[in-house]
Amino acid sequence: MNSKERFIKTLEGGKADRMPVTTHHIMPSFLDNHMNGISNQDFFDFFGIDPVNWVMAYQYSSDKGEYFDPQHTEMGFLEARRVCSDNWRIKLEPVEDPKYVTQRFNIITPEKKLSMVLQSNEHTTWVVEYLVKEKSDIDIISKYMTYPLCDVQEINNAADEFGVKGLIRGHISTFDGFGQPGCWQDAVCLFGIENLIIATFEDPAWVHAFLNVLKERKKVYINSLKGAKYDLLELGGGDASTTVISPDIFNEFVAPYDSELIEAAHQAGQRIVYHTCGGMMPILEDIAAMKPDAMETFTPIAMGGDINLKEAKQRIGDKVCMIGGFDQYHYFTGCTEQETGNEVRRCFKEAGDGGGFILAPSDHFFEADLNLLKAFADEALKCTY
Repeated sequence: MNSKERFIKTLEGGKADRMPVTTHHIMPSFLDNHMNGISNQDFFDFFGIDPVNWVMAYQYSSDKGEYFDPQHTEMGFLEARRVCSDNWRIKLEPVEDPKYVTQRFNIITPEKKLSMVLQSNEHTTWVVEYLVKEKSDIDIISKYMTYPLCDVQEINNAADEFGVKGLIRGHISTFDGFGQPGCWQDAVCLFGIENLIIATFEDPAWVHAFLNVLKERKKVYINSLKGAKYDLLELGGGDASTTVISPDIFNEFVAPYDSELIEAAHQAGQRIVYHTCGGMMPILEDIAAMKPDAMETFTPIAMGGDINLKEAKQRIGDKVCMIGGFDQYHYFTGCTEQETGNEVRRCFKEAGDGGGFILAPSDHFFEADLNLLKAFADEALKCTY
């Protein structure tokens, strides 16, 4: 099998010629600092594992007065070009900071300017001041926000060029400036996790209204995905894990919104992987009941998650494809090649039985011993059915 066939067979719950092995994202800082700035594809070629090509591209509705943000010409990591209108204008302002690159991200509407402050280092970006400061801000967002669409032609051009090399992957649209695919996760990025959890108790109706605003924007994007040659699209986020929120909050404020998006994606002919970096064991069946095609990241206990791969496979392995499970922190640094290989074999033994399992690090890594990466790849390539 080629990598594309291997991925698709496994995503459909079947047994490929061997266990697929890949990574979640390959962080640009890792390639720059440890591999002389090589490309993603060169990384996959170097280690011989199954490639994933992440592609995001937006289009806009000119009949609604939308257009690309003229100031947004250089897209960042997995960022599509922003869609604006005269009532939804973006302005970035640099903020002096002695340690980090800092920017104020402004959204200018006819009624109010919304803003958040973002900071970055060489590895990542984070929020230090949230966009939603008053509950009425979601009314401004609902009234004036733009609705990005998928640029199907650009996605298909990338898919045709990539061919059978591997998987074409993207994510459900996120909020401008800083967001993530799931409705709850996007709300967290805009309001803060502590604030949002408290609001679920003090003003649950407002939280539902907020989530619905974000859901409707994402649903417009999903409906535009028909004909796009994606193999897999990501939804969800770690702030919906049970190391952050309770199963009760998950089932009231997360599952109803994201499950509707999964259904819409299926109607658009797309597969969904539900991303939960953090605790999963108490809600394994709840996530599977949302009917994603795959689930990730199955974060090990030693990395702050709670996963028991063998038990997870027994409980949900006949319902969804499982992706992840590998402890990249303890087995990409500070151990022997034999120990890394043994961990690969353990993951395959516990979750690979019968197929439906793609081995991958349980999310990003920023540091790694190349010899251990090679041991990870070499042992995984021996995991045949």
